[in-house]
Amino acid sequence: MKGEEPQSKLTRDVEAVLIPSGDKIQLEKDKPFHITQSMGGSYTLIYDNRVLVRVNAKDCDALGIDIGPALQKETLNQNEEITEEVIYNRLKEVYDPEIPVNIVDLGLIYDCQINRKEDGSYAVAVKMTLTAPGCGMGTILAQDAQSRILEIPSVSEAQVDLVWDPPWNPSMISEEGKMILGLV
Repeated sequence: MKGEEPQSKLTRDVEAVLIPSGDKIQLEKDKPFHITQSMGGSYTLIYDNRVLVRVNAKDCDALGIDIGPALQKETLNQNEEITEEVIYNRLKEVYDPEIPVNIVDLGLIYDCQINRKEDGSYAVAVKMTLTAPGCGMGTILAQDAQSRILEIPSVSEAQVDLVWDPPWNPSMISEEGKMILGLV
């Protein structure tokens, strides 16, 4: 069809997550796909012309993508003090697979507690919500957030809890997020 990007085919079998249910699915080699979003270390695809799925960056080779050194993250000094700004910057690397805005700018992060432990490392606890309580991607996004926090060298513990109070609404989206979504 005119205006559509050409489809690619998977170079190997790969595990993915169905959107919006969050169920795991095995994608088969040589099946067609089209990337709809590539943000925050994951890829949202239309797979086999029928389902929306999310593939982690670690499996980008199955999509025919070589990200090489781009996969390496900037890291902090092991002894650097961890602040909310550091945590929020890391959480800005987590994206909703259906919306091209990170979870911070979507207004999904409600609270961030940082505690220094006796051994000098940090324990971080975050409360986040979702745009809809029934979203099956909630645990996936919470796991992504936890993983991003644990990538910080001096963080030894990270807990991310999903909460529903107060309920999320579009007024919680940051100005930057609203600009990306065309709401301002």
